[in-house]
Amino acid sequence: MVRQPCVYILASKRNGTLYIGVTSDFIQRLHQHRIGAVPGFTQEYGVKRLMWFEQHGTMDEAILREKRLKKWNRAWKIALIEALNPHWDDLAIGLGFERLPD
Repeated sequence: MVRQPCVYILASKRNGTLYIGVTSDFIQRLHQHRIGAVPGFTQEYGVKRLMWFEQHGTMDEAILREKRLKKWNRAWKIALIEALNPHWDDLAIGLGFERLPD
């Protein structure tokens, strides 16, 4: 499997708790979040739904983008999500993951 550097935003629910992450193996990392295998913030707050993601050519580019997004205020992050995902659909379903219970 080809690895693709990616920045992503997860949410606990619509307008819920947000998490911004970066990874070189997006599908594996998303799976880890969804089953609660990643100890810490996302596991503690139930942040498992994929709201937005962006692929990059290199990890350095992805890490830079992640750091910039983390400095944004909440309203800007929500606007970024809603520009491409206005209904806050769990985009992981389109990537082959099962729907999470509400």
